[in-house]
Amino acid sequence: MIKNDPAATPVRTGIVGLSARSGWAPHSHLPALTRLPGYDLRALAASTPESARAAGEKYGVPHTYGSAAELAADPAVDLVVVSVRVPLHREVILAALGAGKHVLSEWPLGNGLAEAEELADAAARAGVRTFAGLQARSAPAVRHLRDLVADGFVGEVLSTSLVASGRRWGPTFEPGGGYLLDRRNGGTMLTIPFGHTVDAL
Repeated sequence: MIKNDPAATPVRTGIVGLSARSGWAPHSHLPALTRLPGYDLRALAASTPESARAAGEKYGVPHTYGSAAELAADPAVDLVVVSVRVPLHREVILAALGAGKHVLSEWPLGNGLAEAEELADAAARAGVRTFAGLQARSAPAVRHLRDLVADGFVGEVLSTSLVASGRRWGPTFEPGGGYLLDRRNGGTMLTIPFGHTVDAL
């Protein structure tokens, strides 16, 4: 991402949204950042100082903060990983950019096109490296298929069909995912699973 030389100084990383209870970060970002050479998970921020301390103790993260702005202000953090619900992305990303930090944000970047454009413009002005988490394009199987198509293995591609299914948007809904039912939050079937899938395609 930022540095890929394991012998270089590690990228000092902070995660906003790493919870001791649940969430996406413990299952995705945390395993990646603790296994990849070249990254040092230094800090986390959660919704309260108490929940941040609980997560820090659970995952062995030394510095904990009750807000994204506090984490972004930490001089020992180079990269801020944004792993919160879409409606909170703007606040967290702007705090990180304002502090001159590199940013990896989960997809979707912002809540709608206007917010995504605002964040992209702010990142350009900040002059830091930024990334949106569209990781399917990096999956070995997807990359192999891309290479097969590019090499002509499947012949000339005239059309493509995609059939997919998603979880959490079925006939029943878990209470914890209720915010996904409100389009105003920016976390919908179209913006999340479709966005990841069409990016891979």
